[in-house]
Amino acid sequence: MTVSKNNSQVFQALVATLAALAVAAPGYSSPPRYGSRSSKDARIIKHDFITEDDGTYVLGVETSNGIVTSQSGAPSGPKHAVESSGYFSWTAPDGTDVHVKFVADANGYQPESDHLPVAPEFPHPIPDFVLAQIAKAAEEDRHRSSSRPSDSYGPPRYD
Repeated sequence: MTVSKNNSQVFQALVATLAALAVAAPGYSSPPRYGSRSSKDARIIKHDFITEDDGTYVLGVETSNGIVTSQSGAPSGPKHAVESSGYFSWTAPDGTDVHVKFVADANGYQPESDHLPVAPEFPHPIPDFVLAQIAKAAEEDRHRSSSRPSDSYGPPRYD
């Protein structure tokens, strides 16, 4: 199967959905982890998948153990790449309901959830040793630009 660069976001979203479905598939032998909603005996209770000839699609899946996903996409991106959006949710082992909304478009896969890690605020303080290294590199650049140009190919010579 060949996946073009333009359709990689849709492919990633579909792989994530299929992984969730695989966990919920009959015959999965993991011990129950989700309280009364056992993943061992989970069944697909809703599966709607509609596709159009132009690449437009709508997908909705729900399992008996509470996994839900809904997404849709259309070829509205650059060079008619399929852009998609939707959500998925499940119950974590500690009983927390996890909800993730996402958009997959020319800017990449962009999930949103209160349960995703958050990077520290930027700008953060720059350590002194980093500032010293930046100053040293700037001084080397000034020295390099003031030296005579090289008369041969390759890295600059320092005579």
